[in-house]
Amino acid sequence: MFETVESVRQALDEQQYIATDEIATVLFLAESLGKPLLAEGPAGVGKTELSKAWAAVTGRELVRLQCYEGLDESKALYEWEYAKQMLYTQLLRDKLANLLTDTRSLAEAADRLGQEEDVFFSDRFLLPRPLLRAISSDQPVVLLIDEIDRADAEFEAFLLEVLSDFQVSIPEIGTVIARHRPVVFLTSNNTRELSEALKRRCLYLYIDYPDADEELRIVQLKVPDLAPELARQAVEVVQSLRALDLKKNPSVSETLDWARALVTLNTRTLDSQTLDTTLTVLLKYEADVERARRALRRVGGEGNGRTYR
Repeated sequence: MFETVESVRQALDEQQYIATDEIATVLFLAESLGKPLLAEGPAGVGKTELSKAWAAVTGRELVRLQCYEGLDESKALYEWEYAKQMLYTQLLRDKLANLLTDTRSLAEAADRLGQEEDVFFSDRFLLPRPLLRAISSDQPVVLLIDEIDRADAEFEAFLLEVLSDFQVSIPEIGTVIARHRPVVFLTSNNTRELSEALKRRCLYLYIDYPDADEELRIVQLKVPDLAPELARQAVEVVQSLRALDLKKNPSVSETLDWARALVTLNTRTLDSQTLDTTLTVLLKYEADVERARRALRRVGGEGNGRTYR
């Protein structure tokens, strides 16, 4: 579909995703080699957005599996609707009785029932979860396994089998083999170390916070109503905050939230009052807010005509 790395970058640009050389290269290789892509990095730097942009670029459905502690095979793969199966059995009870009327033994009755077992063990009772949806889809899809580091190691081990063969075994109906190999994105916020076995199966990409120039481009692209000078000041503040020893650094998504907040407030310049009253859009811990305010006061705020940097 894409013959060069540059064509990948341009396609992402059209979806308003600004890709670095490394991002474009690794994504090009993942698509060309049919390998899963594992993107690690801080929360809110665009890992999930990359998979959404790629789904839009390729015109494929995005199937998302959100990972969490306690996620297991049954929640990620499928659910068998036993209640529905029982209801069918009750409704078809008379038909079953007629079917077995002329049988002379239990063995003959069992054989007769066996001929009709596809009625009771079929995909009509199968409720597919994200993994099965991606594998059984009639069209190629993008499969996003989001925040895999939040899942348990046991689920990670199960996932290795799925990513190796792209097929799953369902006791009630047998083995389901992928009709189209999905493009797989895995994301991790580095809350725990992933296994080497999982990493071996993937192409690896680390997405860090962007530098000032990249972040300014993102803000100008995503929040075009923000005045250029104000956008520059906002990015300068965010970059400076990340240099502090904070419990949680402001993410790119929070930078964009702050930029939209400044537009909503009709802000013309970043004075000390505006910074003080809107810091909680960027920072989500009281200790971080207080540390940032102290840093702002040390720099001088509006007293010497400077914004915080």
